[in-house]
Amino acid sequence: MRITDQVSIGNGAPLALIAGPCVIESEQHVHFLATAIAEIAARLNMPYVFKASFDKANRSSVSSYRGPGLTEGLRILQTIRDRGIPVLTDIHEPAQAEPVAAAVDILQIPAFLCRQTDILTAAGRTGKVVNVKKGQFVSPQDIRLAAEKVASTGNPNIILTERGSSFGYNNLVVDMRGLAIMRGFGYPVIFDATHSVQLPGAAGTASGGQPEFIEPLSSAAVAVGIDAVFLEVHESPDRALSDGTNALRLDKLEPLLKKLQRLAAAR
Repeated sequence: MRITDQVSIGNGAPLALIAGPCVIESEQHVHFLATAIAEIAARLNMPYVFKASFDKANRSSVSSYRGPGLTEGLRILQTIRDRGIPVLTDIHEPAQAEPVAAAVDILQIPAFLCRQTDILTAAGRTGKVVNVKKGQFVSPQDIRLAAEKVASTGNPNIILTERGSSFGYNNLVVDMRGLAIMRGFGYPVIFDATHSVQLPGAAGTASGGQPEFIEPLSSAAVAVGIDAVFLEVHESPDRALSDGTNALRLDKLEPLLKKLQRLAAAR
């Protein structure tokens, strides 16, 4: 699927990378990470899309940092896109679809909202690529219905993302069969390696995580067959304002991507 003239995901394109911080912490920080990750992707000749949220509407605690908000967040994301780097961000309500579509290349539907018809169809009507994250409570077979809601608008530009399924309280598990099932629908499939190692709500007022499992899970997903890997990356996860416990440290990104590319080449 064509994202920009330079970047495609799926349909025989090389394994792509979607990466960035969980949330916009500052304009300076966003540009620092976008530059660092883009340089790594360029060295590896890997298609790259920057991701960051302008608002984290589903934080565990009401006191948690959410981001700069719609207006300032889109202004910042537009500055990344103006540099020629494709951008992905999520929307949280139907009214956000049109203004966000004007500033980014991919609209993302958060996992918790993947059954909400109005937000799916609003995203579809923009004509932009829509990345639907499979809810932790949704089977691989049933995410097809969310894709059909987007497609009902006449927009075929749909990507599906696996991010783990609820396994009891405060735990997620990845069923690798789901990746093959979702690819069978004819859409590119992404594996969200960092949210898949999240421990939702396990830290009381925040989520915990097990980042040591990012490498084995993403390796398995690439071996099964995916079109892109999704990674939340931070230079200092212990200081991240959101989801630091499951983020990949920046200095570990390039070695991981090299391994994933070798696995992709062997498929």
